[in-house]
Amino acid sequence: MEIKIESLDQIHEAAKKFIAAIDENTVFALYGKMGAGKTTFVKAICEELGVTDVINSPTFAIVNEYRSEETAELIYHFDFYRINKLEEVYDMGYEDYFYSGALCFIEWPELVEELLPGNTIKVSIEEQEDGSRTVTMNQL
Repeated sequence: MEIKIESLDQIHEAAKKFIAAIDENTVFALYGKMGAGKTTFVKAICEELGVTDVINSPTFAIVNEYRSEETAELIYHFDFYRINKLEEVYDMGYEDYFYSGALCFIEWPELVEELLPGNTIKVSIEEQEDGSRTVTMNQL
């Protein structure tokens, strides 16, 4: 699946399309260069799912937990950019998150790929020359 985001004004419409494409898979690995819009896209998805808390990058916390006000479902947002070794991910109890059945959005999954569940969906966000973004989803 491919979603084109022409401008920031369209990000919530793109988030709705993304949500409509979610099936039984709950773990999403977001790939993209620094500044591609990974956090911004996750924020829009969470807002569309009914999260009313402040949504920001978990760069220093590694994981942020949100709850949908509409469905009461948990959503986990990871940023593994600052991990130095896999032991840090083991120590945080990643399995409790990844296999919880809750939605998990993972930024910088390259650093933990060997730990990702087999049904993880790869979400690539690429900035185009005109400033638009292309979001593609594939099985990892």
